Amino acid sequence: MRKLTMPELNRLNVSDYHSVTKLPVVIVLDNVRSMENVGSFFRTADAFRIGAIYLCGITARPPHREIHKTALGADESVDWQYFATTAEACEHLKESGYRIFAVEQVEGSIMLDEFDTPEKSAYIFGNEVDGVDDAVLSYCEQAVEIPQMGTKHSLNVSVSGGILMYHLFANLKSTLK
Repeated sequence: MRKLTMPELNRLNVSDYHSVTKLPVVIVLDNVRSMENVGSFFRTADAFRIGAIYLCGITARPPHREIHKTALGADESVDWQYFATTAEACEHLKESGYRIFAVEQVEGSIMLDEFDTPEKSAYIFGNEVDGVDDAVLSYCEQAVEIPQMGTKHSLNVSVSGGILMYHLFANLKSTLK
């Protein structure tokens, strides 16, 4: 066994990445405090060709050294938009025909492994301490929860993002060319 070289990995450059088909998915960050978490979302979104990231409220936005360091440049490949409030982002998504889901532990949430992934959907990830803002939940048609069986009741927000984005990719990759 040997590691593959960079040329063998056949990765897209940023210019080519912008021209390929992306998943019809938007990731919404609702007041995420940590720039490292934001960078991690960009890096994972790039890996799974997520359509866009919406950065809302106090969520930091590129260009920023701390985001870029964790994103490893994915902050330059993944499309993103900033909204002063998550409610504004949700209004924009609804007008654009997206179905909106919270990634949160709430009454009536559906476990990720039982979730039928719709196309043209958006997923809201909340603040590291408070989760998705209660007022924002009203924009969501459903909440998706990541099953957990340990002693802790939460995952790091960027880890949750990675799990969800892989699930979406696994279910929607046939839409990519």
